[in-house]
Amino acid sequence: MQPVEIYTSPTCGFCHAAKRLLSSKSVNFVEFDVSRTPEKRQEMMSRAHGGHTVPQIFVGDIHVGGCDDLYALDRAGKLDALLAG
Repeated sequence: MQPVEIYTSPTCGFCHAAKRLLSSKSVNFVEFDVSRTPEKRQEMMSRAHGGHTVPQIFVGDIHVGGCDDLYALDRAGKLDALLAG
């Protein structure tokens, strides 16, 4: 299983939805709360090539994007293969 990292904030509904999808697939992920750690927000924006909204999701070295992108991968049947590596 590829490592998964997700940058979030506690009041973000899209963040909760993305984490629900990952959890439903029994995916362990590392979560970074950008509302409490400004340096993590800067790190997120750098890794996401300027993406400043949350969530920003990374599977291994691949920037998936946000919640809608994660769900689109799942609907297309590509998320499980990406997670498996």
